[in-house]
Formats: sequence, C-alpha cells, structure tokens
Amino acid sequence: MPLEVIGAGFGRTGTNSLKWALEELGFAPCHHMVEVIGNPEQTALWAAAARGEAVDWERIFEGFRAQVDWPGARYWRELAAHYPKAKVILSVRSPESWHKSVMSTIYPAIMEGCEHEDPARRQHSRMAYETIVEQVFDGRMDDPEHAMAVFQRHNETVKATIPADRLLVFEAKEGWAPLYRFLGVPEPATPYPSRNSSQAFSDLLESCFAKEGEAPG
Repeated sequence: MPLEVIGAGFGRTGTNSLKWALEELGFAPCHHMVEVIGNPEQTALWAAAARGEAVDWERIFEGFRAQVDWPGARYWRELAAHYPKAKVILSVRSPESWHKSVMSTIYPAIMEGCEHEDPARRQHSRMAYETIVEQVFDGRMDDPEHAMAVFQRHNETVKATIPADRLLVFEAKEGWAPLYRFLGVPEPATPYPSRNSSQAFSDLLESCFAKEGEAPG
C-alpha cells in the first residue's frame, strides 16, 4: 500500500493532532514518531537511514496510508519522489512558538534519553539525535536564532519544491476545512483533534516506552 499523504512539517507543528485527523478522515494508519518509539525494528530502520544506508521505504511504511512528524519529515524530498501520487501537507506555526514548544518537549526528551538506563530508550533517542538534532539542525537545535532560521528555510523550501496543486500549507487552528477539501473526503462531524500540549507529549512518550517494555502476550 503506497503512502497517500506525506507530512513535511517539523515535529511540534501540530503533527500529533494531524495524525489523528488524517486517521479520522480515512487515511489510517498514519505513521508518526509514536510508531517508532514503540517498535524496535522501526528504530533500527530509521537509525540505518540516519547512517546513510539504503532505505526500503516500502518496508518502513508497510501497512501505512499516511505519514507525519519526524523522522519521516526529515526525508520529505525522498518520500515525495518515491510516492509521486501522494499529496503533501506542510504543517506550520510561528517560529517562536514552535521553538519554545520544541525546547520544552522534543529536545530535552532526546538529550535525556541518550543517556537513559533503558537501552531501548537510549537507542531510540540516539537515532532521533542523529536524525533531527545533528542532520536537520547541525547540532544547534537549542540555539533559537539558528533553529528558527532552519525552520523557516525548511518551510520555504517545501513550498518552492512541491507543486501547488500537490501541497497544502496547514495550521492546526484552521481545523477540518482545508484538510478535507484538499484530500477530497467528507467533512467529519467531530471537532478537530487537539493533542499537542506539552503535557500530552510527555504522557504519550511515557506511554509508548511503557508499552515497549511490556512482556509479550
């Protein structure tokens, strides 16, 4: 099953809510970092991608209809080329609010996780560090001016690269209308999901690692 929707937006641009929204619109399941956290095989595949090894996108996204968030957003160019019929959604927000959110969620989670006593958490965090902190932000994700410049440059590059009829630039505050119209599906009767608070991020992270550590069966 090829991807039908590619999320090019950075993490903390409403990607968790967007995942739930896409699934409610019929594009389920939607790949998100949460699938990587709870899956050692996924972590290993993305770590290999970060090392520059050949990537089998069909294996990584087997069974998925959509993708949002990191680590997939790191490879938006490759995914757009590999799945030429997929539509692309660039989730955005103000650079200042984005960086503030990153520094209270993703960045500390990665940095603390790199030294965590749990080997699974350590492996995942080191993959995320290489993929996001090093390769996207040149090791300077915690430098506000640098990080916000990278964020803005990324958004402009996506808009300049993906044809307008294939791209939706989307802010979560816009709700359902731009999404269902762009994707050509009916409008849902439920409110647009809201799952992007810092507390929701923390709860989701802990929940995923707890599930990963559970005994089979």
